[in-house]
Amino acid sequence: MLNKIVRRLSAIYLEFITGFLWWGVGYCPFHHARRFFYRLFGMTIGKGSTIHMMARIYDPRHIQIGKDSIIGERTTLDGRKQLANSQGGLTIGKHVDIASEVMVWTSQHDIHSDDFHAEEKAVTIEDYVFIGPRAIILPGVTIGYGAVVAAGAVVTKNVGAKQIVAGVPAAPIGERKVTELNYCLGRARWFQ
Repeated sequence: MLNKIVRRLSAIYLEFITGFLWWGVGYCPFHHARRFFYRLFGMTIGKGSTIHMMARIYDPRHIQIGKDSIIGERTTLDGRKQLANSQGGLTIGKHVDIASEVMVWTSQHDIHSDDFHAEEKAVTIEDYVFIGPRAIILPGVTIGYGAVVAAGAVVTKNVGAKQIVAGVPAAPIGERKVTELNYCLGRARWFQ
């Protein structure tokens, strides 16, 4: 009984944090202020990285973002890791460009279980990755170094280094021809 109460109180706390970060922080027009509050609630954000307005953040304590990464408007970042032995959480590398309205999920329901329970699986997005607008990244996926995910793709499996994927479900359509990736994404826009 006590375990059930603790789980419920934890869920209410996370719902409050999610709501505050969405309504109170996500609509703030200053990226420095947004970054301050995301860090305050446990998110690790590297130097020069920014999260644009109206991002939906689930459990910031388990989200890590490397330096010089840009997260687009209305992006969903899911860091849920409800159980101590859960494998959830989200890691985003350095110099990653995630376009607007991308959804990155680390939690889903087990559709084959009798109780439809939630399961968490970590998502890793390595350095120099570009994810196009409205792509969806599902739990348990690793997107390799320098990979490109096309707009609208649904990524259900790992993506190799410098691989370009597109479609539903995402499948390889090519490879980046650049041999060495060494760029900075530029400064964040003040009111975005």
